[in-house]
Amino acid sequence: MSASGGIPTAPPARVTQPAASPLDGIDAALAERLLSAALGSGGHYADLYFEHRAGADYVLEDGRVRTVGRGVTLGLGVRVLRGDATGYAYTEELAEDRMLAAARTAGQIASSGDAPGPIAVRPVPLADRYPVSEPSFARAGVDKIALLRRADVAARAADPRIVRVEASLAEELREVLVVTSDGHLARDSQPMIRFGVSAVAEEGGERQVGRSGGAGRFGMEIFARPGQSPEEHGREAARLAIGMLHAVEAPAGPMEVVLGAGESGILLHEAVGHGLEADFNRKKTSNYAGQMGQTVASPLCTVVDDGTIKNERGSINVDDEGNVGQRNVLIENGVLVGYMQDRLSARHFGIAPSGNGRRQSFRHEPLPRMTNTFLAPGTDDPEDIIKSVTRGVYAKRFSGGQVNISNGDFVFALTESYLIEDGKLTAPLKGTNLIGNGPEVLRKVTMLGGDFELSQGTWTCGKDGQSVPVGIGTPTMKIAEITVGGTKTR
Repeated sequence: MSASGGIPTAPPARVTQPAASPLDGIDAALAERLLSAALGSGGHYADLYFEHRAGADYVLEDGRVRTVGRGVTLGLGVRVLRGDATGYAYTEELAEDRMLAAARTAGQIASSGDAPGPIAVRPVPLADRYPVSEPSFARAGVDKIALLRRADVAARAADPRIVRVEASLAEELREVLVVTSDGHLARDSQPMIRFGVSAVAEEGGERQVGRSGGAGRFGMEIFARPGQSPEEHGREAARLAIGMLHAVEAPAGPMEVVLGAGESGILLHEAVGHGLEADFNRKKTSNYAGQMGQTVASPLCTVVDDGTIKNERGSINVDDEGNVGQRNVLIENGVLVGYMQDRLSARHFGIAPSGNGRRQSFRHEPLPRMTNTFLAPGTDDPEDIIKSVTRGVYAKRFSGGQVNISNGDFVFALTESYLIEDGKLTAPLKGTNLIGNGPEVLRKVTMLGGDFELSQGTWTCGKDGQSVPVGIGTPTMKIAEITVGGTKTR
């Protein structure tokens, strides 16, 4: 077996048959009884969200197994709408009496009105956007520990200055059943796997950290994909850590910035994407409220949210309100053409939901959320984009940041960036921050590459205390001006 990729082939995998799902006992007749109970006080709409989630985590620290854990969650969330008011209740027990009690509790948002007539539900046909050739749960835990060890060995072998390595793997299978009072019944089985490596380099008393990882709706076949083997992640984490040992202090002040393909999508996601979620616009707290049909970005920019991309981390066959996943163009050639809609906001705007109603679990109400959000490619050569900059910063990888949703103001920290001098990448930088405004950044896009990439990273989006997996992406793009927050005066 090659040391550079693939999954272990010996000893043979111990394959187990998947157990019957606890949701298999939920049929249309039971769902109809629960919906009738939820609407018994006069709500105009109700939905049921059944969820069974199984997950496992493995962590290897400096060659030793630190964590092996498994967990299971099971429950039902019931939502009832009456006008703009929402009633919500959940139960962790799927006994019919407990589910009926939750349904009636959620229905208390309404206190008058006629009970509905008989509700008939029917299955919704769904696409298969995350086919899996080898489910991760079918492999023994020792095989997953072996993957972590391969990453650890590769990171240490990359350079003797690597002094500490941590590798982790998380797997999940989430089964959902969504039933709505307007007759939809949708079942989905949503896999997820995440792999990450962190390496620490030390030289002359200085320490730097590098990280690499990948994720998606895959099984074990993810490790055979380009750039996703344990060895590649181990070496990449080591490369980043070693490179930062010789980084220089970042310059400070307004300057041209080139955002690299792929991971720069996190800036688009945070500083622009959230402002395009319909609830913020319904409440008029977004910078984009009331601007439908207006120019809000450079004509080079087309922003898309697409839940239909095969095996991507943010992809969905069905959203958490029972609507099929969709591809939604939000900004087209600089013009605002759409928001990401859940059912509540779509009703307010008088349009159909866009397949963006998402929730963290059965304990949470759905909200308009992103899936895979990206900037569509342009036509410029990425090398020409860099050559066009006399002095600026090339932003390759991002870490944390802060964003004001109401106006799009942001501060982002970079984990990999370089100085651009006379059209060439020169010194690696440390202490680099980008400070600006999301909508203004999109207006200042002057060149857009044809090298579009979706990040293979492990991105998770937080909103109102809920976290959901998402995908991001961009081509290389040149921004006429962003304030770089560094420690060195230009």
